[in-house]
Amino acid sequence: MTEQQHVYEKQVTKTIKLNYLLHLPRDYDTEPNKRWPLIFFLHGRGERGDDLELIKKHGIPRVTAEREDFPFIAVSPQCPITSWWPVDTSALNGLLDEIVLRHRVDTHRLYLTGISMGGYGVWRLALDYPERFAAFAPICGPSVLNLDNIGLLKSVPMWVFHGAKDSVVPIGHSERMVGALKEIQADNLQYTIYPDGEHNVWTETYNNPALYEWLLEHKR
Repeated sequence: MTEQQHVYEKQVTKTIKLNYLLHLPRDYDTEPNKRWPLIFFLHGRGERGDDLELIKKHGIPRVTAEREDFPFIAVSPQCPITSWWPVDTSALNGLLDEIVLRHRVDTHRLYLTGISMGGYGVWRLALDYPERFAAFAPICGPSVLNLDNIGLLKSVPMWVFHGAKDSVVPIGHSERMVGALKEIQADNLQYTIYPDGEHNVWTETYNNPALYEWLLEHKR
């Protein structure tokens, strides 16, 4: 008797629901012909779930609540509790497509930033869609395991932030990514180390006007 093996191929599509916070600039409605720069913010692991109030505690959502004059459209999606950002980059890219379709976004000025797990998501999205965003700002994010495609980021503006005393995501993660970028002689790389900073260096980072000035210097 001859044993037969059958191989079946089937394409499986994953569906993911992303809730998100949307901030529109104060003058969005009074300037109907203007297109606005956009910041896409990825939160950390502790803010996953289905309660959008969680992601208002840190990062860009906190800044938009405190600054009425924040001059960006800001989109802050919430990661489902069963997932994490690095595995859902296609869903994040799809959400960005939807925002661009529905709002007056300057597609030449799309910026991506995130904290902790969100910083990991920034690295992953940068490698998956290096030409989509005008600049990236990962904060205390874990490093990407496979750096075979790091050359894609040679011309991508990147400002990396980490606390030297971070015990949650040790600074070695950012050191690895920055070292790889230096090896390929990245054209536009900045690296800020907070000597006494622990994991929560994002508050100081997002309160610094220099970050937003730097972002707006870059267009795709």
